[in-house]
Amino acid sequence: MQRREFITLRESMRRREFIALVGGAASWPLPARAQQTAMPVIGFISGRSPSDSEALATAFRQGLTETGFIEGRNVAIEYRWAEYHNERLPALVADLVRLKVAVIASIGGTPTVMAAKAATATIPIVFAMGSDPVASGVVTSLNQPGGNVTGVTFFAVPLGSKRLELLRDFVPKATTIAVLVNPETAVSRTDGANVRAAAQSVGLQAHLINASAEGQVEDAFKVTVERRIDALLVATDAFFISQRQKLVALAARHAIPVIYFGREFVMAGGLMSYGASETDVFSFSRRLRRQGSQRREAQRLAGHVADQV
Repeated sequence: MQRREFITLRESMRRREFIALVGGAASWPLPARAQQTAMPVIGFISGRSPSDSEALATAFRQGLTETGFIEGRNVAIEYRWAEYHNERLPALVADLVRLKVAVIASIGGTPTVMAAKAATATIPIVFAMGSDPVASGVVTSLNQPGGNVTGVTFFAVPLGSKRLELLRDFVPKATTIAVLVNPETAVSRTDGANVRAAAQSVGLQAHLINASAEGQVEDAFKVTVERRIDALLVATDAFFISQRQKLVALAARHAIPVIYFGREFVMAGGLMSYGASETDVFSFSRRLRRQGSQRREAQRLAGHVADQV
């Protein structure tokens, strides 16, 4: 799995202060209802839906538990879900800011973290995303993110060429492929363009087919069949996760080999996928044991959240 960790915050929000902020519940400026239980509060915001994120949220809570923070006992989590409607994100983040949460965990890609970044310059924001955070404008550099934003990326987009390679191995006689792209998101457009360039470099014809609404997914498969395309690659995008059942069913109905970017599709019955394990990204404690990092374990919640999310 390719990933890069970001653990540098701006000078006024040093890591030790971050730890004190998230771990020192007694001294925080907490919202009124949190003060009643003297618990630190994490704001968890996702562009996805609760049902699509159940495994990730479980891994997040498990990681917290294994580092000594149990939801409802010594930490509270405020969940907000945009349900794949990015226009809802600013209001959802604003609500978390009004609650004066100690840290915002941003899940669901560039639109989510950018909404959080626009809402506050003081509350620490930690993110998980599949695109390049520098190219997306989330941070200024990999080594020095700057501001109040830090997190982890599993670089899903650069893996598109590897997915193409695996698809070619599975369908060696393929001469034409389709790349399903959500034209509304930069990450999907970039992934699609990269895959098309990689396909053309090895002599394959590649057709970009757009879909950004539920009805357009079925239309995309109709176009794939009409053009007698040999195989399909689904570009990285959260919208396609919400449509995974339909994508898998249409692929089976039309007997089209399809490769996806996430495990969720294979769990729904899809043929194959290649990409980082999101649940592993969200369960920091598993990486903690593998890496044997006693220092990070000692840094407790803040370091845990910054690495895990």
